[in-house]
Amino acid sequence: MSLSRREFLSASIAGCAVSVPGRDLPANSIGQAQGASESGISVTDSGFDPWIEIDAAAIRHNVREIARLAGDRPILAVAKNNGYGLGLERVGPILDGCSEIVGLAVVKAEQAVKLRAAGVEKPILLMGLFDEEIGTELAAHDIELAPLSSEAEFVLPRIVARLNHNVSVHLYLDTGMSRMGVPHGRAAAWAERIAGIDGVRVKGTFSALTEEDSFDVEQLKRLLAVRREAEHRGVDLGLLHLASSHALFFRPQALLEMVRPGLVLYGAYPAGANETDAAALHPAFRLRARVVRVEQLQPGDGVSYGRDYVADTPTWVATLPVGHADG
Repeated sequence: MSLSRREFLSASIAGCAVSVPGRDLPANSIGQAQGASESGISVTDSGFDPWIEIDAAAIRHNVREIARLAGDRPILAVAKNNGYGLGLERVGPILDGCSEIVGLAVVKAEQAVKLRAAGVEKPILLMGLFDEEIGTELAAHDIELAPLSSEAEFVLPRIVARLNHNVSVHLYLDTGMSRMGVPHGRAAAWAERIAGIDGVRVKGTFSALTEEDSFDVEQLKRLLAVRREAEHRGVDLGLLHLASSHALFFRPQALLEMVRPGLVLYGAYPAGANETDAAALHPAFRLRARVVRVEQLQPGDGVSYGRDYVADTPTWVATLPVGHADG
């Protein structure tokens, strides 16, 4: 079974418990208190809510497949959106244990801290906004920062001074996505100023592709042009990374020195990918539920609202819970 990006996000629904095969029932299983009503009556879960099981072996398999596609380039594993809905505290340690992965990346500060608290030891990159207070806290937890505006020139020295140790960064450039990052036209001069800050270590430089065929090629040219100009200025931009999940399948020329996949880690294919030829990804989760009722319909009996299904012969039906929806 293969999953598209849309199908994956739809399937990893919010509100389901998550477990790992081989462990006990999820935290909201039978007897686990869930809260109290306004009347003070304690409410407990019946044990029939659906849950998601994470397949750690599938994630490790997918990482190996990605490494093969990437020509064994180092992998910076993206775990944004709470590990794509599977839970940072669960997928983080699994990814951390894969030798092919050199670090993890998120877009929110609290998710970076959550990964570190979950026991992730490899480098963690925040690819999102930070101010002096947030940046100082993250750097104190050895979390790497992504400068993405001219303000970083003033914020980073203050963070270094407060911590009294080096701060590692990946420079975020805008090569045409026009969402975040320093525009490529002035990026080399900006990178020179950032690299010149005492205590700042530039470990990498990255951008994001628009996933539009002809323009992706232009974005790659722009990023490489920035590196050439930076080198002329005597600035080392570190590892360049541009390739997301889509580029692994469609932009081999954009793999550069490190790849930055997301959804493919968890078994979802980029739209249009020929999965059977390129890579055999395994879905990293299963949606589980317990049957709460089994009954035989007689001819003429209908099912649920609107009687969308009406049996014309004796038919067995099973009822499955769908979560916490009202009604």
